[in-house]
Amino acid sequence: MRRPPASGRHRDRQRKPGGVEAVESAESTSRRHDPFGLRDVLMEAVLGLAGRPGRLILTALVVVLGIGALVATVGFAQTGARQVQARFEAVTARHGVVKPAQETGMPGFVPGVVPWDAAERAVRLNGVTSAGTVAKLDSPGLVTAGPVIDPTAPPTRQPLVMAATPGLFPAISGHIQEGAWLDNFHEQHAERVAVLGARAAQLLGVLRVDNQPAVFIGTTSYTVIGIIDRVEYVADLLDAVIVPQSTARTTLGLPLPGELHVGVDLGAGPIIAEQFGLQLNPNNPQGYDIVMPPPASQMRQDLAADVNSLFLILGLVALAIGGVTIAVVSSMSVMERRGEIGLRRAIGATCGQIAAQFVAESAIVGLLGALIGAAVGGLAVTVWSIIRGWTPVLDLRLAAAAALTGVGVGVLSGLIPAHRAARLEPATALQEGT
Repeated sequence: MRRPPASGRHRDRQRKPGGVEAVESAESTSRRHDPFGLRDVLMEAVLGLAGRPGRLILTALVVVLGIGALVATVGFAQTGARQVQARFEAVTARHGVVKPAQETGMPGFVPGVVPWDAAERAVRLNGVTSAGTVAKLDSPGLVTAGPVIDPTAPPTRQPLVMAATPGLFPAISGHIQEGAWLDNFHEQHAERVAVLGARAAQLLGVLRVDNQPAVFIGTTSYTVIGIIDRVEYVADLLDAVIVPQSTARTTLGLPLPGELHVGVDLGAGPIIAEQFGLQLNPNNPQGYDIVMPPPASQMRQDLAADVNSLFLILGLVALAIGGVTIAVVSSMSVMERRGEIGLRRAIGATCGQIAAQFVAESAIVGLLGALIGAAVGGLAVTVWSIIRGWTPVLDLRLAAAAALTGVGVGVLSGLIPAHRAARLEPATALQEGT
């Protein structure tokens, strides 16, 4: 027996759920299978750029100049700042002097005494790179270049006689003209050796040391092992016959070491000055006059910061010019490609897809120009530094930052042209593009 047919309303109730499922299934399938994805955007952008190689090269060249100028200016700023710092460090004093304090007349004040092992104590302090003592001997005897003394000869100017320890030479930035300076062996064994200052050597007629000449202090001979011709401090050494401190103590009656000279690291002077008195004599740390170099000048840091800021501003200006150029060229490209845009809109491309293509083109141009510009800027810094004899300073993170900056500039420059391209109506674009 046949079932009576359902009413129209009942049929609609039965068919509606199935129809809704079909529509939702089609929409979900369409969303899952979007025919124009990121890969297609990049492909269309590459093809759009490749179709106009001349424009691509010129636009990328502007980005190359902008990024290259930015990388080069930052590199030059860092390199220049390093050279400024090196110049300041070269002229900054790294020398200190410690000597017994002068009598002040204050009740209970006792002048300090520089101990014989003052140099060994000094180098134990952090920041002290070298240390040595020096003392001038009073009336050590007649200084001559030979054992025979002519009593009828007219008197001549006598060189000084000074006692020093091995660490003095680096502390005063001395320079050997010939031979060698005193060493620890000479000091430990009280060797009868001497180093002549350049003016004392000329006065005594000793101009070379390879034949092991000797000088006489009184009747005792000392073998000359070296001649010094330059010192930054204690200029009297150039007029002196210099013997080991232990030798002067045992054979010439040296009563005290004299003054202590130290070489210090840059900026360590104030801290060392606070510790030196305790290091030399814990019972009387106030008994010494301690002169240490001041800390690094703030002017050096300010000058380096000004150099960095100046070069950075110049680089940003060049980069801004590159971004404006990309925007102008992209806008011209939109005007010339109206027909292409209209055709793509007519066959189903959305506004977002059109905009994405133009933004991608600008980003690719920015990335390409940034990579080439970073290489060119780094090469410029390296070549110029080599020519000037500088040490190039290049931050490797700058290359990655340049690439990201190029992409960012490209994207920002392409937003307005992309918006204009997306707003074109298909019919109007096809009509204006033909």
